Order: sequence, then C-alpha cells, then structure tokens
Amino acid sequence: MIRFIISSSIDPYFNLAAEEYFLRETDCEYIFLYQNQPSIIVGKHQNALAEINLSWVLTNNIPVVRRLSGGGTVFHDLGNLNFCFILKGEEGKLADMKGFAQPIIRFLQSFGLDAFLGEKNDIRLPSGKVSGNAEHVYRQRVMHHGTLLYDADLQSLEEAIRVSPSRFIDKAVKSNRSNVINISSHLIKPMSISDFIESLSCFLSAEFRNFQTYLITVEDENRIQELMKSRYQTWEWNYGYSPNFEMKFVLNKTKSGIVSVSKGFVQSISFDDNELNDSLMVDCFTGIKFFPGEFVKHSSTLMAMSFEKALF
Repeated sequence: MIRFIISSSIDPYFNLAAEEYFLRETDCEYIFLYQNQPSIIVGKHQNALAEINLSWVLTNNIPVVRRLSGGGTVFHDLGNLNFCFILKGEEGKLADMKGFAQPIIRFLQSFGLDAFLGEKNDIRLPSGKVSGNAEHVYRQRVMHHGTLLYDADLQSLEEAIRVSPSRFIDKAVKSNRSNVINISSHLIKPMSISDFIESLSCFLSAEFRNFQTYLITVEDENRIQELMKSRYQTWEWNYGYSPNFEMKFVLNKTKSGIVSVSKGFVQSISFDDNELNDSLMVDCFTGIKFFPGEFVKHSSTLMAMSFEKALF
C-alpha cells in the first residue's frame, strides 16, 4: 500500500527532513506532495555559494536548504508544487528518471498540454521548462522528487539564482539554467493551485491504485523535527557541505587574489602579486567560517570590512 501525504507545512526544512525520514527510517512507500515558502533548494553535490544570489538571499531572508539528491538548484514558493515518490524496487533498476516522470507528464497532458521529458530529465512544454527532477537511492528504495511550476514568482526565481560563476573554481555540480514558465498560464481553463493539487491527487490515486491517505503521526513529527535540527537547519549541511572551492576576489585596484575554502572554512588566502601578500590578513582569516559576518566578527577593522565586501 502506498501512503499518500499532502504536507500541512510550508517549512522547507521540515519538508526536506520529512523526505529523508520517509526514505531512510521507514519501510513504507509514499507519494508526498508539499509546498514551501520562498526558499532555494540546492543539490547535494553543489557549491551553495556559487549557485545563489547571496546578497538577495540575505536581504530577503530566504532559506537555502541542501537536499539529499543531486542535480541543480531550484527556487520554491507557494506557486510551486513539489512531488516526491518513495518506492521500493529491484537493485540496479531503482534509478529511473524517465519512468517516474511519466505519471506527471500524463497528468499535464490530461489538461491538453503538450508535456514531454527534456534532455536533462526535466519536464517541459514547447515554450519552456515547468519541472526539474532528481533522485536518491537508499538501499532497496528510491526517492524521486521534482517541482511543478504552477504559478511561481518567476522574477524572484530569476533573482534568486543570479550568480557570477566565473568567480568560482571548483568541481561541484553546476545547475543547467533553462527558460522556465508557469503551467497556469498555459491552461485553457484557469484554476487555483489548490484545485491543481486536488486534481493531481485524484490522478495519482487512479494511476497507482494501491493508494491510501496517510496522516503524519506524532512519532513521525518528532523524528522529522530532530532531523531538521541536526541537519537541515544547520550551516554545516546547507553551506559547509559544499565541495572544496576557490573564489576570486578584487580587493582594490592593486590587490586581487584567491581564497581557498574546504568544508566551508577558509584554508588559505593568496594574492596575485606575491609582493603584495598581506601576512596579517592571511593569519587573521585562515581557519574561519567562509560566510558574511564572520570576517568582521574576527576582526573589527577596516581591513576586515573591505575584505568581506570584496568577497560577498
């Protein structure tokens, strides 16, 4: 029996923790639908700082959360619906992007939309992308999840992931930027996102048949909350887990260089011109957390303020 859940939470930390809990700590199969408040969700193997517009994120207090699956960065808001399949399978045949995308494609086609699977395992309409998909295999189980851009704030989406990739040197997985569109603007008959979610629920119940509505228990909730606190709300997971990287900076007209970062902490600072190396700066900032506010926390000097401004 597949347990069907529509989350009552719009907290991205909770919903991503719930996905991990359902996948790793239970033996049941699930279809899990949820919406998140405005947030940025990065892939497991990505450099979070290289994927987001950090100043916009901090100004607008946008959560940045790392998920268990790989793939690229996505922006969530209440105009976006997230779907998650957690199912058992045969070893070696668990990862199946095309297979898991088909029910969603058929659902969109039921509205007369010409939906199809793109080359990057995304779901598209002829005029653009409406869904990104990713998977994570755990033992004999697979989690396939994706987005459905129904009536998302596309301007905020664009702003959230406006980046300067040339500043970063790393081997992290990079996002494939695509032209994105909203499903709602292509429907012949308008409907609210609530009605859209209800339609998807009915469609999936017919597709999977062995389908039973499930309510999250107090025991489930407690364990999900624990995962939130230990992983999904932590800087160490969301930023510090990023692969090692180097970041170029320009301090002033005569000073530029590279900061090397490992597990979220400054490992070294070097300047392009060896004669300009500033041993005081190197000694002061080596070993600190690489994030806005940390540099001035360790040194309340103009040097720290200038250096932090050059980096972020």
